[in-house]
Order: sequence, then structure tokens, then C-alpha cells
Amino acid sequence: MESITNFLISEPLLNALTSILCGSLIGFEREYRNKSAGFRTVVLICFGSAMFTIVSCLFTGSSSDRVAANIVTGIGFIGAGVIFKGKLSVSGLTTAAVIWATAGIGMFAGLGKLQYAVSFSLFMVLILALFQRIEMLLARYYLVRSLHIKFGSNEFYHLHEFEQMALDFKIRATRRVIEKVEGKLEVMYDISGKMVDLDRFNQQLAASAVIDEFYYNK
Repeated sequence: MESITNFLISEPLLNALTSILCGSLIGFEREYRNKSAGFRTVVLICFGSAMFTIVSCLFTGSSSDRVAANIVTGIGFIGAGVIFKGKLSVSGLTTAAVIWATAGIGMFAGLGKLQYAVSFSLFMVLILALFQRIEMLLARYYLVRSLHIKFGSNEFYHLHEFEQMALDFKIRATRRVIEKVEGKLEVMYDISGKMVDLDRFNQQLAASAVIDEFYYNK
């Protein structure tokens, strides 16, 4: 009975439970926004980093830091798995950064620096939640996106008409790639301008008879 009591009040267990709490704080925000690394994934990353750090602290001699040092290497493989590169865009970088930072918080918890672990978890939630609002606010004044357009034919003059239409809506359109796919022109542009102008521009694109389809990448 005494051994069970000692286990329940032991420092490693408290550190592990704190890592679960910290991972839950971050994971809830990720799950709420429906990200690829959701609640359970983030909790396990934080908990796993804490476990390996606790194990590394149990070693004696010069080997005590080897396991913890390799957490950084191992977490890099997980982070790389959520990054996807399109033809002209990359997605998943924020999720990879969250995984990387969450592992660091787990290591703080594993070392017993519980105040740091909880504080940094709250900082991360603040960055993820509040800074997205700042990005949205900035996008009202200046927004940059990659626009993919598939025209209904291979007539080149459609490009000039599209670019003139963009100017009429105060949108800057810079060509990046021009392709001919199945006898039709497909073009990729860098689009920049105010969100309100871009909304009006999109309505015009949707009503255009010469554009078969279009979509955006960040």
C-alpha cells in the first residue's frame, strides 16, 4: 500500500500528468480548428516527449542527455509527415511547428519544470488563437494567394482579358505558370489585394463564361 502511495505522489507521475494537461490545452485548439494533428496526436506528442525526458533523467553518468537530445531528431520525422508540397504552395508548416514546440513543452514537463510547461502551453494557445485573428485583420488590407484558373479553350487572349479584369477590381495578378492541359489553358497567378476587392473579383470569376474552374492556394 505504501508503495502505491509513493508512486501516486512521485515526481515522474506528476510530470507525466502535467504533460498530458499541457498537450490537452494545445490539442483542444488544434482539434477545434480541425487540423491534421488533432487532440490525441498533440497530447501523445507532449506525453511522449515527457516520458523520454523522464527516462533520460534516470540514466547516470554522461548518458543522461542522449535520449532527450534525440527527441528533437525524432519529432522532426513526425513534423515532416504533415507538410505537403503542392505545385506552387506548401501546407502544414504551422502544424509541423506546433508538433515541434509541443515536444519542447513535453520536455519541460519531463524535467519537472512544471510552471514553465504550463506557461508555455498557454502562450502557444494564445499565439494560435489570437495571432490568427491578427492575420485575418491584416488580410482585410492586403491578401496574397495563389490562384489556379482553367479556361474553357486555349485562346491566349483570355489571359489578357482576365488580367485587365483584375486591374478593374484593383487586384494585382502576376503570372507564374502557363500550361496546356487537354487542349485548354491552365494558368497560375499570384493574386494580391484587399479582401473586399477580392470577394467582388471572385463573384466575377464565378460568373465568367470563359473560365471552367478556379481555386486558391495560400
